Amino acid sequence: MGHKNSYIFTNKSHTQKGIMATILGIISLATLIYTVVMSYRGSGEVPIQYGAAVLLAMIFALVGAGLGVISRTERDKYYFFSYLGILLNLLALGGVSAILYAGAYAV
Repeated sequence: MGHKNSYIFTNKSHTQKGIMATILGIISLATLIYTVVMSYRGSGEVPIQYGAAVLLAMIFALVGAGLGVISRTERDKYYFFSYLGILLNLLALGGVSAILYAGAYAV
């Protein structure tokens, strides 16, 4: 009797750029994970194509992070995918940085 059904209607939507940033972050992380796993399985013998894939993943992550930041500035939108895209792309950039650091200072 005391429970009242109340609905809130809104015309907010998710940002298209935020969704694209999330997709680019997923692609970048998947590429990095795949190259690291395949490099480990090959005992460190890595074909040049893996390096090109990581470079492309880094470019995707940079673009995705930019799209995530730009999508966050839109008004009256949901920002879940914006924040998720920024997080995933920063993780991918951190992974590329770790790979480069490990490669530069490997004994």
